[in-house]
Amino acid sequence: MTAVPGAPGRSAAMTSTGNSSQGNSATGVPGITIARIAELAGVSAATVSKVINGHAEVAAHTRALVEGVLREQGYRRQKKVSSSPLVDVVLHELAGAYSIEVIRGVERVAGEHGLTITLTELHGRHTPGRSWVDGVLARRPTGVIAVFAGPTAAQHDQLRSRDIPVVLVDPTGEPAHGVPSVGAENWSGGLAATRHLLELGHRRIGVITGPHDMLSSRARLDGYRAAMDAAGVPADPDLVREGRFLSADGLHHTRELLRLPDPPTAVFTCNESEALGVYQAVHEAGLRIPDDLSVVGFDDLPSAQWLIPALTTVRQPLSDMAATATGMVIDLAQGKDLPQNRLVLSTELVVRASTAPPRR
Repeated sequence: MTAVPGAPGRSAAMTSTGNSSQGNSATGVPGITIARIAELAGVSAATVSKVINGHAEVAAHTRALVEGVLREQGYRRQKKVSSSPLVDVVLHELAGAYSIEVIRGVERVAGEHGLTITLTELHGRHTPGRSWVDGVLARRPTGVIAVFAGPTAAQHDQLRSRDIPVVLVDPTGEPAHGVPSVGAENWSGGLAATRHLLELGHRRIGVITGPHDMLSSRARLDGYRAAMDAAGVPADPDLVREGRFLSADGLHHTRELLRLPDPPTAVFTCNESEALGVYQAVHEAGLRIPDDLSVVGFDDLPSAQWLIPALTTVRQPLSDMAATATGMVIDLAQGKDLPQNRLVLSTELVVRASTAPPRR
């Protein structure tokens, strides 16, 4: 975990408050006390108090047991525990321009509110482990922003019971009911990318997707198919390849596409890492972009304009998505209702030099 200053001269206050007294009763549930919760769970009142206050030294199975009883009994603290001036940002991977754009967006809003950012990298996973939620409960941040990742249902329950709001950015799947999220117009982006190639005269258009279980990947592929259908151009199954949003996928699948008896004249990749692989495969084959193969990516990270030729791509407003999510976390932490639980920001096609009409 890394601390990133949200504003000059400020630092995180990593403090926690004292235990609740054993006599505290649940708001709106008369007679439900910590002592009663302890009796039902078969543990000590001190253990229940530690769970309620987010102390990390409680064994995982004991914590889960107490959390279950708390939920069953509808227990709520009488007083909201003060939070630390932190925003916890959870990223599936802390590498490359994608992460940098997200962090910039969070910092832009967090700094205005005197908040510091803490970063957790999941090393390619999309769900945090048990130790992560224990750390969050101990830190008591203002809120959590999960980027291309998300807590489990049980972790959501733990955070909700401590009044720690969670907002998802670029969610990997359909967010659970009531979980706020900020995404992008992935379907419209896939539609615009494919329509651009169709308007240039391409009919053999390949697509390299991300994993099928990822919401953004499915939406971008659906946009591709919608554009092909609207143009009356059958989408050849041989031209649809599933990747994992990695450069190696772009390289591997483009090599295979170029070996087809009737290869594509254009390729739409569902992120820019895959587009890098396409560029490499085209170079290996002794071909040129866009003379022999037009390429459209997705993201519009800063590196896109420095590729040779500069990449035509769909701009996903990552920094604005992260900034919006940060504002939502702050509003929720202040007890405000969100006008909308799910926000989707517009994407935009950015035309550069990697696309041209087909030569054949």
